[in-house]
Amino acid sequence: MKTQLEQAKDGIITQEMKMVALNEGLSPQFIREHTAKGQIVIPCNPKRKNQKVIGIGKGLRTKVNASIGTSSDICQLDFEVGKAKAAEEEGADTLMELSAGGDLNKIRRTILSASGLPVGNVPLYQAFQETIDKYKNPAKLDPEYLFDLIEQQLDDGLSFMAIHCGINLYTIDRLRKQGFRYGGLASKGGTFMVAWMDANKKENPLYEQFDRVCKLMKKYDAVLSLGNGIRAGAIHDSHDRAQMAEMIINCELAEIGRETGCQTMVEGPGHVPLDEIEGNIMLEKRMSGNAPYYVLGPIPCDTGAGYDHISAAIGAASSARYGADLVCYITPAEHLALPDIQDVREGVRATRLAVRIGDISKYPDRRENERQAAMARRDMRWEDLEKHLLFPDIARKIREDRAPQNQKTCTMCGDFCAMKKGMEVFENDIKEKDKDYVTA
Repeated sequence: MKTQLEQAKDGIITQEMKMVALNEGLSPQFIREHTAKGQIVIPCNPKRKNQKVIGIGKGLRTKVNASIGTSSDICQLDFEVGKAKAAEEEGADTLMELSAGGDLNKIRRTILSASGLPVGNVPLYQAFQETIDKYKNPAKLDPEYLFDLIEQQLDDGLSFMAIHCGINLYTIDRLRKQGFRYGGLASKGGTFMVAWMDANKKENPLYEQFDRVCKLMKKYDAVLSLGNGIRAGAIHDSHDRAQMAEMIINCELAEIGRETGCQTMVEGPGHVPLDEIEGNIMLEKRMSGNAPYYVLGPIPCDTGAGYDHISAAIGAASSARYGADLVCYITPAEHLALPDIQDVREGVRATRLAVRIGDISKYPDRRENERQAAMARRDMRWEDLEKHLLFPDIARKIREDRAPQNQKTCTMCGDFCAMKKGMEVFENDIKEKDKDYVTA
């Protein structure tokens, strides 16, 4: 079986490419050309049927990922299924199943059955959890078991994986020479791999045997997301030498993977101040040959706990504006607790709004929906306005809860409505000039 990348290089437009083109309003040839260059990836493991087909990358709408999963403190399968369904209902494009507690095989397979989204994971979570359960020591992780586990998870139907291939002895040395960090290490999988390498005095097997990683991903045509295991967990660590060393390596590995026919994308930070986001994305695109970039937020400040979904939305809007292709949501519970179903809903909504804002700037020719929404609001056509909103159900509920006496206005201004008065003054001018005008 050839991957989407290999078929695109052969000049074949697959059914998946056609579906992406239809959903994006672009030509199938455009999708094929950029898939062939490795600038668009399509996560669609054929082992799993009836999953949503999406494209991630150049020229496409910025996608939103929602992450769910158990922990050692809270492990309720029904709870995670509810979060997976909530993420899909709210419009997430992909789902990461990041459980680290309980029966991980059962949880993963249940989520795959419950969701229609492309699902990804971090295989190091299960690898280290089961090693700890068996030996009480994560340093006893067997690399052969790790590779077997990756294949098992792919065989279950995962369509993408965040695999920490870019951590190596060189990146660890950078951490030591710079005197560690203000914010420590933020990646669970990355930190445990660093600890494994330090304890065993060996190279990261995922880096050392990168060709084997690519071969497994190609077998299932899953997208390899080159995990950001040394990402900054505080803005004061942003773009330090350790993070940059891993970024350079991941960009090199993206190119190597692409040359083998493996669909790849690069994973990014983390915590980044707003003024550094543009430069971060420019570097990733330049060094990787425009590989799709999957960013985690980013969060541009360290003091917003409880509202980190808002902090991250600000970072996400900027990231989408400058070229990020997939954004992982952040929930209000980030840094504080395992998110619940409402946290998931809020996280997806905030991130969808953020990437819409970014895409409006990134693609100025795609602003027609915004124009239609503005005219409907101007003309006080409330039902028409709802058709153009990201969250029409929420807007409708707010309006119904505080309904105005005059249904043409709203209770924000009532009779003192600027829109109503403006229409009275300029109605004749609008009729002559604006063919879309409808008398309210």
